[in-house]
Amino acid sequence: MKAAQRMYYGKALAALAARKDIVVLDADLAGSTRTSDFAKVAKERFVQIGIAEQNMIGVAAGLAAAGKTVFASTFAVFATGRCWEQIRQAVAYPKLNVKIVATHCGISVGADGASHQALEDIAIMRALPNMTVISPADANEAYAATIAIAEHKGPCYMRMGRADFPLITPEGAEFVIGKAAVLREGKDVTLIGTGQMVIACMEAADALEKKGISAEVINMSTIKPLDDASIIGSVSKTKCAVTAEEHSVIGGLGSAVAECLAANLPAPLERVGVKDTFGESGDPNDLMRKYGLTADNIIEAAENAIKRKKGKK
Repeated sequence: MKAAQRMYYGKALAALAARKDIVVLDADLAGSTRTSDFAKVAKERFVQIGIAEQNMIGVAAGLAAAGKTVFASTFAVFATGRCWEQIRQAVAYPKLNVKIVATHCGISVGADGASHQALEDIAIMRALPNMTVISPADANEAYAATIAIAEHKGPCYMRMGRADFPLITPEGAEFVIGKAAVLREGKDVTLIGTGQMVIACMEAADALEKKGISAEVINMSTIKPLDDASIIGSVSKTKCAVTAEEHSVIGGLGSAVAECLAANLPAPLERVGVKDTFGESGDPNDLMRKYGLTADNIIEAAENAIKRKKGKK
């Protein structure tokens, strides 16, 4: 079964409407972000700000300062790019209870092209003090993460894709902020994925097994705070790792894992992601292949990491 994360985000918001402290804001994209689901059941606590994303963050900060738990949604390029100063000064610095939930992340946005394909949002947001950064693996996890960040006190950023993709998280599973999940145990290489690249890691692990390579797969759905213990525990066993993300290799999951390993357990690391470039308009699947975001790319990276740990080039 396939489903879009944003659809389950909308379902979660509707479920949260029973909480009277919850307020939801949107910047003229309620149909796309699915905040419209909340508006249907709690119209008095839904505010359509319009095409004024910076103002939306200011309004969110004011409501949070008055005691509300605020969800603010738009596309990721606007949420993290156009609003960065407002998020830094009005949300992160005072540590307010604002949840910035962005849709249409990554290259799989497809035909909307480079201007709408957020490939740097994790890097932008994880650099901010006090900010929690989450990238759920699928729609079920997006639902659970929405409930979790509503309970969490403080600023959060959650990114989601546009398209439908496979469900790998059980319905009703609890989401624990800052805790990774080991989806498959292995001994030769650690595959650490986030977002829709987690399913690609699972596919790669299946293919690697046929080659006699045992791959451990970790779903790193919280980028900040990073679950260092899970990374160290796994790489202590496998001695090498691969990260996979629908994001630039600069500043995202790959960088975060590299920082962890450099500080705690130096080991060969290969990073699968977009290589310091903008995207382009095209079919999502074609773009994922062109920019090296497939199970085949993860397999190649895993084989390279294993060669490196053995001292081979």
